[in-house]
Amino acid sequence: QVQLVESGGGLVQPGGSLRLSCVASGCSLDYYAIGWFRQAPGKEREGVSCIRSNGRSPDYADSVKGRFNISRDNAKNTVYLHMNSLKPEDTAVYYCAAKFLCSDYSQVSSWGQGTQVTVSS
Repeated sequence: QVQLVESGGGLVQPGGSLRLSCVASGCSLDYYAIGWFRQAPGKEREGVSCIRSNGRSPDYADSVKGRFNISRDNAKNTVYLHMNSLKPEDTAVYYCAAKFLCSDYSQVSSWGQGTQVTVSS
C-alpha cells in the first residue's frame, strides 16, 4: 500500500503563501487520485482539493477556489498544494490522501501524517 508524507507547513502571515508537498512511496502515484484535506481544532475534516491520476479537472472547495492550486509530478511521486492569499481561517492540519477517484463517495486508501499550517499576524 502506498505511504504518504506531507511537508511544507509552518507559520505565515495573512496574505502570504505556502507550498505543501505530499511524497509517496511503496507505489507509484500514477495509480491514484490525491486529495488534500484539512482539520482545524473543534471542526470536522473537510476536503480542500483533489487531483486525478491524469491531472485533469482538479477539484477545489469553494472556500479555497482561486487561491489554492493543486499539481502533481508523477516522476517525483509528489503532489503539491500551492496556497496563496492565506487567511486565518485556513489554519489547520493539512493531510494528503490517496484515493481511487476524486469523489466524496470514494474512500481513502492511505493518509499522510499531516502538516500544520498556521496563518496569523
